[in-house]
Amino acid sequence: MKKIILSFIVIFNLIFCSVFAKNDLYEKIDLFGEVIENIKKDYVDDVNQSEMMDSAINGVLQSLDPYSAYMSPELFKEMQTDTRGEFGGLGIEIGMEAGVVKVISPIDDTPAEKAGIKAGDYIVKIGKEQVQGKSLMEAVKLMRGPIGTSINLTIRRKNVKKPLEFKITRKIIEVRSVSSEIISKDKNIGYVRLKSFNENSDSQFLKSIKKFEKNIKIKGYIIDLRNNPGGLLTQAINITDFFLNDGEIVSTKGRKVSETRKFFARKGDEVKGKPVIVLINNGSASASEIFAGALKDHKRAIILGENSYGKGSVQSIIPLKNGGGMRLTISKYYLPSGKSISEVGVTPDILVEETGDEFKINSDNDNQLNYAINLFNS
Repeated sequence: MKKIILSFIVIFNLIFCSVFAKNDLYEKIDLFGEVIENIKKDYVDDVNQSEMMDSAINGVLQSLDPYSAYMSPELFKEMQTDTRGEFGGLGIEIGMEAGVVKVISPIDDTPAEKAGIKAGDYIVKIGKEQVQGKSLMEAVKLMRGPIGTSINLTIRRKNVKKPLEFKITRKIIEVRSVSSEIISKDKNIGYVRLKSFNENSDSQFLKSIKKFEKNIKIKGYIIDLRNNPGGLLTQAINITDFFLNDGEIVSTKGRKVSETRKFFARKGDEVKGKPVIVLINNGSASASEIFAGALKDHKRAIILGENSYGKGSVQSIIPLKNGGGMRLTISKYYLPSGKSISEVGVTPDILVEETGDEFKINSDNDNQLNYAINLFNS
């Protein structure tokens, strides 16, 4: 009898909570309608109600995280259209932070990188348009345009009092994801710069490693992931697998069973246990953090540089009935240790911040790379 009564109480509580939650939601919807009516009736200027609703929908999504966003039918169609040969870009990966567009990283050898845009910069104006209040997709749209045309970006940078202005000319962005060379006086360090994780990165990467492995002098590797905004999860797994004999690489967890998975290394270390140093900075995000975090957790590499960006989530593009679309976070990445990358990033084993106004990746003024080289030679 006690069990029956207890079951009844549990069921009653579930029904009561469900009804209460629904009533609470309906009250909020009614409140929202009341706010809209008051704006329509009393606001000082005429308001485009369709645009206002788009902003409200986008506000709901952006309240979830910096990567979820709404796209109107016009914007969604434009984002899906193949515009190669017609439109150019600047070469920056961006995200949202507290309603402001933040540079995740400039891509190597692109107009933005050559102009001096840095990871962590905040874009406050695009041309004459204030960015505050705009969605991520709207900001992307403003930055795109015909090849050869220029646009001014106004930037706020940490520890710089005045806003900075950059004039950047758009061009087609083509990223060769892997470059490599042998560095150091003794020609004994293999240096691989990985700029992104695109569909061919693993084959390019393996080709570079195999070429280095033929050189009997090679005693170790420096893998440079600075300003690498990420890319394909499969590529991050494949490239991480080159350096591991076994063990977990990464796991993803979401509400759906299909989004909860674990990925493991296959037997075979392509560099036969040689020491590895991985360079990261604030512009190393997503797939870069999976690679660096997995090698750190397995104690397979020394991570050197600055804390990474902290983008540890997967987004899906979902078409909507009105012809628009939404970008929604559906799962998060977790390192072998069980730690989430989201908003935390990967902490380097050795903190080395970039120094000097003349700092440039893989140059004589690259104090982080020089530090890594000295570690091998010490």
